[in-house]
Amino acid sequence: MIRRIALVGALAVLAASCSSEIASDTGKSTLTVFAAASLKNVFTGLEKEFESANPGVDVQMSFAGSSDLAAQLQAGAPADVFASADQQTMEKVIKDGRITATPTTFATNVLTLVTAPGNPKGINGINDLADATLVICAPQVPCGRATKKVADAANTTLHPVSEESSVADVLTKVTSGQADAGFVYVTDAASAKVGVVAVPEASVAVNTYPIAVVADSKQAATAQKFTDLVTGPTGRAALTAAGFGAP
Repeated sequence: MIRRIALVGALAVLAASCSSEIASDTGKSTLTVFAAASLKNVFTGLEKEFESANPGVDVQMSFAGSSDLAAQLQAGAPADVFASADQQTMEKVIKDGRITATPTTFATNVLTLVTAPGNPKGINGINDLADATLVICAPQVPCGRATKKVADAANTTLHPVSEESSVADVLTKVTSGQADAGFVYVTDAASAKVGVVAVPEASVAVNTYPIAVVADSKQAATAQKFTDLVTGPTGRAALTAAGFGAP
């Protein structure tokens, strides 16, 4: 784990350094945003919105599993904004002092069960997974913790063939045919060509998304402007359209 944190931290520092050089060449300042993988579609749109309103800023998005992003921040990776898929992961970064401001909750999300297109295994619920090739998020990832809560609520034990580092990886395994089924957020399911099976027990595992400016950001005012965009009417409309719930 120590080696992994050091590696992701080093890679993040290198990426940020390269981004700064690019921004310097264009005469723009770089705003680095770390965001949970499930936010990719919405934040990509908000990135364009923000850059249009702030032509002197080049927003650099880094999407990954929240736990991986937190590990990068804990290892010292430079960033200006962090948006996590749950409060527990955000608390880890706060504990390490990389975030000192009180995070703002801006969205909620719940899990659903997705199947390969056409649902060839005839999966109709969580209890039909015994003979299916199942993939889920790893337990340290927000969607993995939520999956455990759903399974416990259904009084069942899941037997996945793999545990992924982000919800995007789970979805890829299902859409590519490597898995029969997987647990992803409803927002991810809505944008993919998969079968969707409602799981009533998912209501016990609502993920709350917080966002905050990183404490040592060199452009805290600009970072706060981006955070305000996410938490304001424009961000709320984009999140709602993508299927996220209100905070």
